[in-house]
Amino acid sequence: MSSILSNVLPAPEDPVLSVHTFQSKDLHPSYLLCCFFGPILPFYERVDHSLLHAFNLICVATKQVIFACRDDPCPVKLNLIAGSYRTEEGKPLVLEVVRRAEQHLANDMSCDKGYLPIDGLADFNKLGAKLILGDDSHALEENRVVTIQCLSGTGSLRVGAEFLAKHHQQRVIYVPNPTWGNHPYIFTLAGLSVEYFRYYDPQTRGLDFEGMLEDLDAAPSGAIVVLQACAHNPTGIDPTLEQWEQIRQIVRSKGLLPFFDNAYQGFASGSLDSDAQSVRMFVADGGECLIAQSFAKNMGLYGERIGALTIVCTSEDVAKKVHGQLLLVVRPMYLCPPIHGASIVTTILKNSDMFKDWTIELKAMADRIISMRQQLYEAIQIRGTPGDWSHITKQIGMYSFTGLNEKQVRWMAKEYHIYMTYDGRISMAGLSSKTVPQLADAIHAAITRIP
Repeated sequence: MSSILSNVLPAPEDPVLSVHTFQSKDLHPSYLLCCFFGPILPFYERVDHSLLHAFNLICVATKQVIFACRDDPCPVKLNLIAGSYRTEEGKPLVLEVVRRAEQHLANDMSCDKGYLPIDGLADFNKLGAKLILGDDSHALEENRVVTIQCLSGTGSLRVGAEFLAKHHQQRVIYVPNPTWGNHPYIFTLAGLSVEYFRYYDPQTRGLDFEGMLEDLDAAPSGAIVVLQACAHNPTGIDPTLEQWEQIRQIVRSKGLLPFFDNAYQGFASGSLDSDAQSVRMFVADGGECLIAQSFAKNMGLYGERIGALTIVCTSEDVAKKVHGQLLLVVRPMYLCPPIHGASIVTTILKNSDMFKDWTIELKAMADRIISMRQQLYEAIQIRGTPGDWSHITKQIGMYSFTGLNEKQVRWMAKEYHIYMTYDGRISMAGLSSKTVPQLADAIHAAITRIP
C-alpha cells in the first residue's frame, strides 16, 4: 500500500540539544514566532474565522447550561452534561486498581519526579500501543509504529493535527456531523481546514450510513478523516463491523488518511478488544493511520491528563522520520508530558493481576451504563411516551442523543431541574436507578406538552 507520510523529512539531529545551540539571528523571524508563540501570534493567519465564530456560539450555549446547572439551588437537580463517570450514588469513582497502583508507586523508592523525555515514558508508549493495536499486531512486529505520550486525548489530537498541518500535503480534515465539540477548534487552531461528513440521521436517530459513504467518496484524495473508534460522542451511534469494513474500503480506495479518536476503549462494550476492532481493521490492511488514545474514561484518570498519539506507518524508515518530527512538534508546545498518570497506567498494564482487576472494574462501569439505558427505555415505555425510543438502547457508550429539541431541553431545566446540552445529548453515566424515573417523567412531560 502506498505511503501518504513518505514525504516526511528526517528531523535535525539532536533536536533536544539544538535548542541550546542555535543562533536566533540565523532563523527566519516567522519560524521563531511559530516555534515559541505558535498558539497565539499566527492565530489570525491560520484559522477559518467563520468556523471559529460558529464554534464560539456553541461554547457560549454550553457555558450557559453549565452555569445554570451550577447555580441552581434545587436539591434534586440532575446534571447530565458532564462527560465523566459517576457511581450509582452519583459520586466520582477512583478505581481500586488505580489506588493500588498509586500505593505501589508511593512505596517504590526508585521512583522520582524528574523530567520525562519529550516522547514520554517508554514503557507506557509500548504498552499503550499494544493495548489498542493488539498483542499480535504485525505493524508493531515490523517496527513501523510510532507512539508518544501526550496530554490525554485532547493533547494527542492536537499534536497529531500540528504534525499533519506541517507535513501533510492535504490540509483538509473531515469530521462527523455532529462530532465532539472540541474537534473543530483543535483542528482549526492547528492550521487545518475542517469539513464535515454526514453521520447522524435525525429521522431514524441512527447512523446516516449512505450519506457518510457518499461524503467520504466525494472527499479529495489525501484528505484526513476523523473516525471515532467506538462510543461516538455525542450520538452514541457506532457503525457495525460490516459497515466499518465498507468505510475502510472507501477510505483506502480514495487515499484518505484516517485519524482515530479512541477515547472510550473498553468503556463502551466492556471489552478492550471489541472496542478496538475498528482501529485494528484499518491497521491490518498495512495502511497508515493516526490514533489519539485516552485513559481518562477507561481508568478514571480524568485529571491526570494521560493519553498517547500513535501513528502507524508503512515502513520502519518512515516511522523513524515521523518520530523525529513529532518531537519537534511537542518541544515548543509543552516540552515533555507529566509522569504520574503515565506511571499509573504503566504499573497496571505491566502487572497481570492488576490488569485483570482493571478489566473487571472497567466492565462494571460499562455494564452500569448499559443498565441505565435499559432502565430509562423501560421507564419511558411504561409512561406511554409517544414515539420510538429504542435508540436509547441501540446507542452505546457514555452519551445518548435523545432526540429532544432545544425548546424541550430548556423547559425540562426550568420545570424539572434536569440539565443536558441544548442538542438533547445526555450523559448516561450521570444517571442512577434513583434518578431514572425523574428523567423519564420529565421526558414524557416535555414530549406531550412542548412541540
